[in-house]
Amino acid sequence: MIILKSKREIELMQKAGQLLANCHKEIAKKIKPGVTTLEIDHFVESYLKKHGATAEQKGYKGYQYATCASINDEICHGFPRNTPLKNGDIVTIDMVVNLNGALADSAWTYAVGDVSSETLRLLQVTKESLYRAIEKAKVGTRLGDIGHAIQSYVEGEGFSVVRDFTGHGIGRSIHEPPTILHYGEPNRGLRLKEGMVITIEPMVNVGAWQSKMDDNGWTARTIDGKLSAQFEHTIAITKDGPIVLTKQ
Repeated sequence: MIILKSKREIELMQKAGQLLANCHKEIAKKIKPGVTTLEIDHFVESYLKKHGATAEQKGYKGYQYATCASINDEICHGFPRNTPLKNGDIVTIDMVVNLNGALADSAWTYAVGDVSSETLRLLQVTKESLYRAIEKAKVGTRLGDIGHAIQSYVEGEGFSVVRDFTGHGIGRSIHEPPTILHYGEPNRGLRLKEGMVITIEPMVNVGAWQSKMDDNGWTARTIDGKLSAQFEHTIAITKDGPIVLTKQ
């Protein structure tokens, strides 16, 4: 069942989203060669605690960390680790913030030091695909329009869209209906309604879209070892258009 949020609930989620966005701004200052994603994870947990919030995914289905930290060919759900980041890497930091019971979810892919022009283009295309999808997130729009906006643009730029992981509703729990596909046909699927709060989080690969799972049962990576990037926002659907609750 899709749970529509009241104006008050959306305002509370926006406060969680702003805290999350501010945390990402601090992470951006820290991402550089030699830093470890475990250090970033510890910083995030400390930062959220300092501001009266918690990392919602810590403990979720046994997950042990405040963030997901996915490096290079890892698509999502990478474990933070003690391995130093290297010049030319990319790393996606994904987190869900709980502020007084209100949730917000956002992932961002960061370039580590100097990256290749092709890697930079991957990041630019992935981010642009997110914002093209957000433009479609209006009352009455069908979910297929969101997926099509992402897929048509990404594939037109020579990259591929991951199918195995999706966006979702969010509110009282991390994952709520509806499922938000990042591919699809226009004018198909559920219509968006005022009060829905969803995540749009395209994962875009340099090579094939297929994924494979690591032995840890969490981390997904590209099947061909090529790079993957992700950008994610939490969006409220209102009569006046989409509100990006995690806007940086």
